[in-house]
Amino acid sequence: MKIPANKHRHIPLEDFFKNPQKANYQLSPDGNYISFTAPWESRMNIFIMPASGGEAWRISSVKDRDISHYFWKGSSHILYAKDIGGDENFHLYSVQIHTLTEKDLTPFEETTVSVIDDLPANDEEIIIAMNERNKEFFDPYLLNVSNGALKILAENPGNITDWFTDHNGQIRAATTTDGVSKTLLYRQNHTDSFRPILTNSFKETLAPLFFTFDNKNIYAISNLGRDKTAAVIIDPETGKELETIYEHPRYDTESLSYSPKRKVLTQVNITTWKPGEVILDPKWATIKATLIPHFIEQEIYLTSYDREEKRFIVRNYSDRSLGSYFLYDIGTDRLTHLADRHPWIKAEEMCRMKPIRYTARDGVEIEGYLTLPLSSPSKHIPVVINPHGGPWARDVWGFNPEVQFLANRGYAVLQMNFRGSTGYGRHHWELSFKQWGLRMQDDITDGLEWLIGQGIADPKKVAIYGGSYGGYATLAGMTFTPHLYACGVDYVGVSNLFTFMKTIPPYWKPYLEMMYEMVGNPDTDRERLEATSPVYHVDRIQAPLFIAQGAKDPRVNKAESDQIVDALKARGIEVPYMVKENEGHGFSNEENRFAFYIAMEAFLARHLA
Repeated sequence: MKIPANKHRHIPLEDFFKNPQKANYQLSPDGNYISFTAPWESRMNIFIMPASGGEAWRISSVKDRDISHYFWKGSSHILYAKDIGGDENFHLYSVQIHTLTEKDLTPFEETTVSVIDDLPANDEEIIIAMNERNKEFFDPYLLNVSNGALKILAENPGNITDWFTDHNGQIRAATTTDGVSKTLLYRQNHTDSFRPILTNSFKETLAPLFFTFDNKNIYAISNLGRDKTAAVIIDPETGKELETIYEHPRYDTESLSYSPKRKVLTQVNITTWKPGEVILDPKWATIKATLIPHFIEQEIYLTSYDREEKRFIVRNYSDRSLGSYFLYDIGTDRLTHLADRHPWIKAEEMCRMKPIRYTARDGVEIEGYLTLPLSSPSKHIPVVINPHGGPWARDVWGFNPEVQFLANRGYAVLQMNFRGSTGYGRHHWELSFKQWGLRMQDDITDGLEWLIGQGIADPKKVAIYGGSYGGYATLAGMTFTPHLYACGVDYVGVSNLFTFMKTIPPYWKPYLEMMYEMVGNPDTDRERLEATSPVYHVDRIQAPLFIAQGAKDPRVNKAESDQIVDALKARGIEVPYMVKENEGHGFSNEENRFAFYIAMEAFLARHLA
């Protein structure tokens, strides 16, 4: 039975936060198989099915943690990454899809791995970056996915942060840092020595993406000489910009996509008030034009395609739906439904995520999103202020299970891209430097005041909730503007700016000087850091606070939450404190998500009633 759009139903909490029915669909390079993840033993595992139809079979048997990142290597192997309990020391595993032979390709302790080049024309090898030799930086290795053989390709002298290959799989460029400046290195041949080409401040962006298809120049994202990043071509011999591919007057350009088969650019990727793209390729334009009529009021994108570009995985989504997956065959012009990601979520029962804009007290324009519940009038209602993490990230239009859950419970939700949020240009980002707890927090406060001024928020029923930097902003709000909030929920948030910067992962150390300039130096900025560290000001907290933390969090150490809890207890205040021993920076396992949101729901209901 279809529920009318204006009919409100109390949706079970688990429906918002349980694992998807099926997700992460990909095509094998030969187009003969489709892979996806689905629950097995309460964890997301990998399954394979013939693209022509038939039964699927499971190729992984992970029971401790969901598999979220995987990819095809050739058409006979799947590679996936997994850490232990959220410690972010990711190992790379290989599975042969027919024999189900599995191998840990990087079986090293306290080591993490990332992929530099998946070498699509080579079915046996990839190039990875790994910090096995020294935990503070990453060396490039050639890795055989069948037998695990490793060959180091270069030794990192200690300052290289990224390696870049050409279309032949040769390492031809790299970037270095001294903490506050970055240098582009280049070599004409992979046997030559690197030489520096261009040095710029970390405040400027010159991010190589990939080489041009003749392997002579480099496509990059750059804001050199401009405020917003643009997609450009640079000459790696001189560092000079040769051509601007695309730039937007208001928002940063994010990346470029290309066709490995046809060696052409396909699209520019950019987020305005919602994710989008600018199509550059006539074939891509034809495919999108063919598909769009099938998806009314839905965004669509091509998530995967085979090597010959004959078959495509299509995903649709909106702010009220996590959408579905489809197989599109370009030869037959046939679109086949594969699966709904969360079929128990009904779009007509969800709330619209509306873009908003307000002006902060010093004149800075702040964009954000407002979600109003279906169940309430749009005036004088309880509100959850939800600052994002990062802080050098941003909120984006789309389906957000937390926001929809809160709206279903009758709360309006305000998200704001305060100064420092990415995507709005260099100036907006730099305005956040050394402003934790100060003007960044003012932007959050001004968003609430704007909402009150609109008559939407009941000023006596306002909560603040966030994770990571959003957790810090929650503690700062509860501490520095305690009169505004009836309660707060801090999820893996920073409480002490001194200890936070002393407990970062070892591979963040090359960026420590940059962190000092962006957040503050514990030696030269001591007075200000103390003034903006909530743990030193718990005597100002007036409203109830709930805290949640992963014990293995490598980014925001558990001590950050312990400190604020201990400080409150020393004042005789009991604070609800949830710690999950098998989690890191956020709760990944389904049962832990349930526990957190059940406790959060009860906490908000008690204090916003």
